[in-house]
Amino acid sequence: MAWRGLHISNPARLTHRRRQIVVAPDDGDEELTFPVEDVAWVILDTPQVSLSGALLSALAENGVAMIVPDAKHHPAGVLISFHQHHAQSAIAHAQIGMTAPLQKRLWQRIVKAKIENQAAVLRAIGNDHAQALTAMASRVGSGDPGNLEAQAARAYWPRLFENFRRHDETRENGLLNYGYAVVRAALARACAASGLLPAFGIHHKSRTNPFNLVDDLIEPFRPSVDRLAQKRANETEGTELDVDDRRHMAGILGEAVSIGDERLTILAATEAVVTSLVRAIEGRDAGLLSTPALPLARRT
Repeated sequence: MAWRGLHISNPARLTHRRRQIVVAPDDGDEELTFPVEDVAWVILDTPQVSLSGALLSALAENGVAMIVPDAKHHPAGVLISFHQHHAQSAIAHAQIGMTAPLQKRLWQRIVKAKIENQAAVLRAIGNDHAQALTAMASRVGSGDPGNLEAQAARAYWPRLFENFRRHDETRENGLLNYGYAVVRAALARACAASGLLPAFGIHHKSRTNPFNLVDDLIEPFRPSVDRLAQKRANETEGTELDVDDRRHMAGILGEAVSIGDERLTILAATEAVVTSLVRAIEGRDAGLLSTPALPLARRT
């Protein structure tokens, strides 16, 4: 089972040899090798990287998500495998055939878990508003008709970061966006491996978004990213995202969450959540969907 990630931030050539990813630094340093089956994701955090076709093929065959950056080092795209699951067609048809009530109940579970995890983050930093968010989570209805997700966000962000606006070009937003992109790639990888079609969402329905389902499933994972970003912003100085910040946020997949009584890395949890979604879709039962919880606020 894949368990590690590679963050490439220096010029290098990446090739494939004997089931190994071979990283040859341009500065002449010693080659590094990593078994393909151990790697879940690769982030190319520099444009000065060349890759062989054989490596790209091996990554695709093994379900390794590769994240590529834009000119500002922000994740801009992801390579994921195509049609990995033996029951791809049956699962895809069941997904597309989900009834509206089932989709609404699934979204209810997702939003409730997200708000509960936001409350856990505030509780961890000693903010008294955590209790109010917990109360909001308990009132989320099927399909979230009261838009409690948005109400919770308005209460949450000002208490997580001082003088913060979510979409400003700040270091805090850079940390958040980088972490979200890494988790998004892991969920896209898990969806492809499970036979789901990422473009067909539960709540998100944009015709221009090829990852609507991923953007549904990421919601309860976001508070884990938020907590890591908040700690990084408080513990280190800076006004712009640097390579150490990006490397730190790429480690989000190794952070811990709980699913039921089991403690998992976020990487493993993305696979568990997606697998449970397939069961929920096939069983037409939203109660079969597992959601991650921050360990400091495990739900009963």
